[in-house]
Amino acid sequence: MKSSAHDLDIADKRLLTHLQAHGRATNVELAEAAHLSESACFRRVRALEAEGVITGYAAAVDPRAVGLGLSVFVSITLASQAQDVLAAFEAAVVEAPEIMECHLMTGQADYVLRVVAADMDDLERVHATRLTRLPGVARINSSIALRTVVRRTALPLR
Repeated sequence: MKSSAHDLDIADKRLLTHLQAHGRATNVELAEAAHLSESACFRRVRALEAEGVITGYAAAVDPRAVGLGLSVFVSITLASQAQDVLAAFEAAVVEAPEIMECHLMTGQADYVLRVVAADMDDLERVHATRLTRLPGVARINSSIALRTVVRRTALPLR
């Protein structure tokens, strides 16, 4: 894996910037955007994938369009920060499809999760069947997002 952004040259950054905005771009389009030959472009993209810089490809789906319009940020405090408790919590989080993101934090909460739900009834279900059953949980604090102001998928490569 590339160790830092300093390892990326201008062509790599052009490729990554174009792919972040146009994930379905053809190799011909990528080569043109990065000012590379098609074969050089293909090799670079494969190298970026192999090195873990490109970790995958996905379609951006509007949560409301698929009935998951409620976005909730959940702060979790664990009863203990022992390594086995953290590992058990993280393993359980991976198994909950409603948990879209999980971040180990500094500060008061141990973790912050981003959870999606269809509505308040669905959130109650997720709370009762998923969140309260996560191992090691001492406290749960939820904040419901009223509106998403900005959602980015592209990193600001410089």
